[in-house]
Parts: sequence; structure tokens; C-alpha cells
Amino acid sequence: MIHLDEISFAYEHNGRPRPVLENLSLTVEDSEFVCLLGPSGCGKTTILNLAAGFLQPDSGRVLFDKEEVTQPGPERAVVFQQPTLFPWLTVRQNVEFGLKKRIVSSQEKRRRTQECLELVNLQGWSEAYPHALSGGMQQRVALARVLALEPRALLMDEPFGSLDANSRERLQDELLRIWETHRRTVLFVTHSVQEAAYLADRVVVLGLHPHNVVGRVVIPIDRPRDRSGRTLLNVQKRLRSVLDSQPCCEPTATENTDIAPEGPQ
Repeated sequence: MIHLDEISFAYEHNGRPRPVLENLSLTVEDSEFVCLLGPSGCGKTTILNLAAGFLQPDSGRVLFDKEEVTQPGPERAVVFQQPTLFPWLTVRQNVEFGLKKRIVSSQEKRRRTQECLELVNLQGWSEAYPHALSGGMQQRVALARVLALEPRALLMDEPFGSLDANSRERLQDELLRIWETHRRTVLFVTHSVQEAAYLADRVVVLGLHPHNVVGRVVIPIDRPRDRSGRTLLNVQKRLRSVLDSQPCCEPTATENTDIAPEGPQ
């Protein structure tokens, strides 16, 4: 579904290119839930922005369903860390906003909006304004807004990173429920080992340039997952070991390691 083919990308800093990604290849299969995990500055959000079409690679190609990505599109919806809601619009109007530029009848617009508010359990808040909502509820509205576009892929940039622990866990469960119902492809950026282990089918661990992908961790654990279960804790431990093994000083050749989690002991 999403394929980055030998991507290189550099930002300009003080008039000189600052490489972030170099010859990186990454594939996310149809309906797969993949988390990008790594330290700040390793290129997680850059990868997401390339997949969204907000950025163009210096070399290589970004493909979505075998078509080259050259600009943003509603089939690849982005959920940011901050909800970015319009404070002067109600919850319902915020969710409807993305549909204004699409040829959708008023009846279809109302149907989609109501369905998406029900998906995120906010059907009773449709006429409220964002200032009356908690941070977690605002993020639910942001998620409902992109779901109304009926995207084929969700690109999520630490969407729960600014929430308290309880709200974060509740929204993780909401997201998994929605994903299991509609089976959209998800590419999810996170700094949290616990979040990656709980959510993902597969975790791609990134390192600082020039190390790019330093590990690919498959998580063959059935859902729902037990947050405190030994199997999931083993996965977290192995993810941390991959992160801790990253070179931090002298550059060496990048090693990509496929890891399957241990079963319960």
C-alpha cells in the first residue's frame, strides 16, 4: 500500500544540506498497522510527511498503491499530534469541514459525520465547541474529521503524545477498535516503546543518520493485548534492546535486524 523506494532526504541548515534519510526503503502492506519508533531527529515525521505528499524526496520514489506520490491526497489522511480544530466551529462542523471540497450531498455529509462521531464515541457532543472538550476529546474530533474522508490510509504523527496516561490508553483502544472494524492501513509515529508494542503488527526502529532502519520487529500477538502480560513485556524489552544498540557516536554500517518476540515463559 505504501512504499518508500531508496529514499534520500536532507533539510537545509545554515545554507548546507543536513541529511536525515539516506537510501531508505520501507513498505507498509494493505491493512497493516506499522509503528515508526526511534529517537528525536531520526526522520520519523519526515517519513510520514513524505508518505503524505507534504515533502518530496531528494532521490528515490514514494508510492501509494503503486502510484507515485507527488502531492497530498484524501486517500492518505494525516492525524497530527495537536488536534488543530477550528475553535469557532462546532464538533459537527469541524468533522464536516474536510468534506466541503468534495462532491458530497448534504444527506451524505450528515450521514458520514454522524457515523464518524459514533465511531469515536462523541455523538452527544456534536454541537459543542472545542474549548468545551478535553484534550482527548479534541483528538477524537480530529480523528473523526479524517475518517469522514474515508481514507485508505491513516498517517498518524504522535497523535496521543500530549495526553495524560489514562487518556492515551483509552484512545489507543479506540483507535484499535476502529482499525479492526475498517482495516485501514496505518503508519503511526511514536516515541513510546509501550505504545508501539501495544498497537503495531510490526515496528520499524529508526536510528540517527546514517543508520536509518536499525530493526524490524514483528509482533505476532493476538488482540486484545494484555498491557501487563509477560508476552507484551518481552516485546517491549526487545524493542528497548534494539533502541539501546543504536550507534550514537562513530558512524558504522547500518544493520537491519528482523526480530520475532519471545512467547510466554
